[in-house]
Amino acid sequence: MNHEELSQVLLDRRASLDRLVASGVVPFAYSYDRTHLATDAAALLPEGADAGPPVRIAGRLVSLRSKGKTAFAHVSDASGKLQAYFRKDDMAAGQWAVFEELHLGDIVGVAGALMRTRTGEVTVQCTELILLAKTLRPLPFAKEQVVDGETRRYSGFSDPEQRYRQRYADLAVHPEVRANFYARARMTTAIRAFLDGLGYLEVETPVLQPLYGGAAARPFTTHHNALDMPLYLRIADELYLKRLIVGGFDRVYEIGHDFRNEGIDRTHNPEFTMLEFYESYADYTLMMDRVEQLIVAAAASVRATPGIDPASVPAFSTPFRRIEWVPSLSTGLGRDVLTMTDAELAQAAMAHGVEKATTLSRPKLMDELFQALVERTITMPTFVIDYPVELSPLAKPKRGNPALTERFELFADGREMANAFSELNDPIDQRQRFDAQARLKAAGDDEASGVDEDYLRAMEYGMPPTGGVGIGIDRLLMYLTGTQHIRDVILFPAMRPE
Repeated sequence: MNHEELSQVLLDRRASLDRLVASGVVPFAYSYDRTHLATDAAALLPEGADAGPPVRIAGRLVSLRSKGKTAFAHVSDASGKLQAYFRKDDMAAGQWAVFEELHLGDIVGVAGALMRTRTGEVTVQCTELILLAKTLRPLPFAKEQVVDGETRRYSGFSDPEQRYRQRYADLAVHPEVRANFYARARMTTAIRAFLDGLGYLEVETPVLQPLYGGAAARPFTTHHNALDMPLYLRIADELYLKRLIVGGFDRVYEIGHDFRNEGIDRTHNPEFTMLEFYESYADYTLMMDRVEQLIVAAAASVRATPGIDPASVPAFSTPFRRIEWVPSLSTGLGRDVLTMTDAELAQAAMAHGVEKATTLSRPKLMDELFQALVERTITMPTFVIDYPVELSPLAKPKRGNPALTERFELFADGREMANAFSELNDPIDQRQRFDAQARLKAAGDDEASGVDEDYLRAMEYGMPPTGGVGIGIDRLLMYLTGTQHIRDVILFPAMRPE
């Protein structure tokens, strides 16, 4: 539709609005006494019955077929859609004139008794029509066509970028998109119930922080005028949650937004949702069990969401497969990665398509090579365990091999979904790790963190042995729903200005 045609459509909608107002109709209502959702109303008519009780439903007109003094339409709400039958002789004086001004997308209230049509469809026989909101812009509804008994939908809103920008319109015309976000809410609720059932306490920690840490990432920076100091949007919740472990909370978790000033691609958005949970007197082996159980519970909640095909949600066999970080990458490289020089790592990284490899730090080179040679090949849920100490500044050394740490990451479908440690609780070791990060930062690594003196002070008061886990809520939902782009599981993803 070109600009001139769209302008005429908008003018026609406004002309319809003017006619309604002139006839005394209030085109934007205050409320409506709805008695049933669409699917609940349809369920009131027993199989084989032709007539049922009166109902009052409300929703958006998503189809409209008029034949003289009668018409059929479908009214859609959060539960689904229900057919309505309009006949001029059945409606109060003046209401048929309102009906004649309706357009697809208008939000209406329909009251009347249930009936079954000759084709067997449950329908509301309208005796009262109330206009609740007049649409001034047409929604891009999909067209439906029945071919050989199969209903095929042809999207009227297929441009992915426009769908992300106008998520409100995307949700209004694509019930399958709404189903994904219902699944997200149910999954988050199931995760909370799982952790609450284990005695974890849900907490809230600062989003604005005087010093960022807990991950390797470039932060967003802002300035607090009253305090005249820089602040950072958090890149992770970790260091504050572990302060709470020091304070005597044995099991804590937080589900919240983190922010990383980095590139945008199919698995990265600068604002994303993380679950982090920490348990005193646990190590990373126990946390693997926790993660397995949590993901099984999350999958069950998604599988049970209306609108989601249960067969499309992955089924899990526990325990998950486990592989070691160093042997798996060394196999891919054909030599022991820990014995390679920085120059050799950079050369290998360039050979495998890593951009600007000569400018990257040793830990970053190792991480990029692992992504290229191992991570992308993992399909079924797999724990990768025992990372080199350079990659894990907050994890305890592996018992029996101090060159490694007690850390695991969970991968599936080529994506990282969880990251966990036997948490470092030695403040002297932790200071050395922070100092190493500070040197990397001074050398130009803008993803390295500095020295957090307050966190070190907290550790010096004594932190019990602790297991900790971070799980990306967005990526977990992507995996469970078979979604290929992170923008499809975030309601309002980051976009360039139009």
